[in-house]
Amino acid sequence: MKIANRMENLSPSVTMAITALGRELKAQGKDIISFSAGEPDFDTPEIIKQAAIKAITDGHTKYTAVEGITQTKQAIINKLKKDHNLEYNLDHIVISNGAKHSLFNLFQVLIEKGDEVIIPAPYWVTYPEQVKFSDGVPVFINTDDTTEFKITPEQLKEAITPKTKILLLNTPSNPTGSVYTREELTAIGEVLKGTDIIVLSDEMYEKIMYDGKKFTATAEVSHDMYLRTVTINGLSKAVAMTGWRFGYLATPKTDLVKAMIKLQGQVTSNVNSITQYAAIPALEGDADETIELMRVQFEKRKNIAVDSFNAIEGLSCFNPDGAFYLFVNIQEVSSDSMKFCADLLEEKGVALVPGLAFGTEGYVRFSFATDLESIQEGIRRIKEFVESK
Repeated sequence: MKIANRMENLSPSVTMAITALGRELKAQGKDIISFSAGEPDFDTPEIIKQAAIKAITDGHTKYTAVEGITQTKQAIINKLKKDHNLEYNLDHIVISNGAKHSLFNLFQVLIEKGDEVIIPAPYWVTYPEQVKFSDGVPVFINTDDTTEFKITPEQLKEAITPKTKILLLNTPSNPTGSVYTREELTAIGEVLKGTDIIVLSDEMYEKIMYDGKKFTATAEVSHDMYLRTVTINGLSKAVAMTGWRFGYLATPKTDLVKAMIKLQGQVTSNVNSITQYAAIPALEGDADETIELMRVQFEKRKNIAVDSFNAIEGLSCFNPDGAFYLFVNIQEVSSDSMKFCADLLEEKGVALVPGLAFGTEGYVRFSFATDLESIQEGIRRIKEFVESK
């Protein structure tokens, strides 16, 4: 049997591989502390679980429309209006099996062979892999901690070519936690005026913001940006619903929506019907108090972790405005993030993700979506490891 050639261009997820390795070592009885997973350590809010139970007892266990049930799509529309004053209709929304699925659908229906997708680096590992799988060409704009890992309008201008089809923005960012301000998004929008470039805005971490900062949705900064932006979001991170697999996409481009519904109808059909009903209270704000309690804990952990890393000689850490990751600069200690992480796991039992996996060497990603005691012990071990080098 010969595996299709298209699979040769697809790399396995490094974050999932390291997370799996950490679990395997732990199962073998080894003392492992893992900071590799992008998954909240909190349980799904009770009101959401009760909505799922009610959906089952009410018999909502059948096929639904491919793009999702009307009640859940309306809840998405209401959420986008309430949070960002954005106007969408039912035919502007597609619900998919997680934001990763929404991304895949979008790339598959948009990208022709050779089309370019501009991706700021560091980037979430899935972005370039899905672009390549769709016969597109990832074009990377490199950033670092001196600019808070954000691209400038000048960098964007230089990266645009006649083949540019999509600009991908992730705000707040995985893996850096950086967040684009309204002014920065407006400046990016000015560069795009007069082009046909679509902006794909991944806003999965929008509810996880720190230090009193306010999140700005890409589509809300101007009418032009609204028309060209495809917003992708979900409930995995902010609402601790990773296993429920709920993502959604919003865009006023109805032809794009129809194409994605056609594709999804032939691949997965609808998202789990129970999940769709459970998502309604999360979207309508019924779990906001619980979400805020989680956010406060994330912020407390973030502040302690940032201070602790910056106290280690040879390491430095940008203080992020969102998400639950730190992208730690290790360049004074090592120029090889893969070796740094491998040695750290072997010698100290601490699992981090190498920056190389996110397209940026000289850094490691540290997820603080775990308990404070583990964070403090893990950083203590990292300090010992760095000092031994």
